[in-house]
Amino acid sequence: MVRIANVPSPQVGDHDVLVKVHATTVNRTDCGYRSGKPVFIRLFSGLRQPKAPVLGNEFAGQVEQVGRAVTRFAVGDRVFGYVEGAFGAHAEYLSVPEGASMATIPENLTYQQA
Repeated sequence: MVRIANVPSPQVGDHDVLVKVHATTVNRTDCGYRSGKPVFIRLFSGLRQPKAPVLGNEFAGQVEQVGRAVTRFAVGDRVFGYVEGAFGAHAEYLSVPEGASMATIPENLTYQQA
C-alpha cells in the first residue's frame, strides 16, 4: 500500500548533505520492493512489508544543509543523484552521504518544479 504520511526529517551527520527533493522517480526497484515480487526480493526488502519506510533512490533537488566536514557541496547547490540501498528519495527531505552518487546540476540546465 502506498500512502502519504508525516515522517521525521532525516538527521545530517558531519559527512552528510540534506537535500530538499524536487523530483524523484518510481522505478522497477521501488515496485519490486513495494510489491515483494518476485518473491525472492523479500529476502532483501522484508518478509511481510518493506523494511524501508520511505522508498525511492533517484532524486533531484537543492541542498538545504551540509555537515561540518562536507567540502564538495554547499547550501543552495542544485543536485541530482542516486542513493544505493538506503532509499528515502520519495520524501520531502533526503540525507545523503557526501561520497554518494550525487552531482551538481549545471547552471545552464533548467527544470520546472512541480
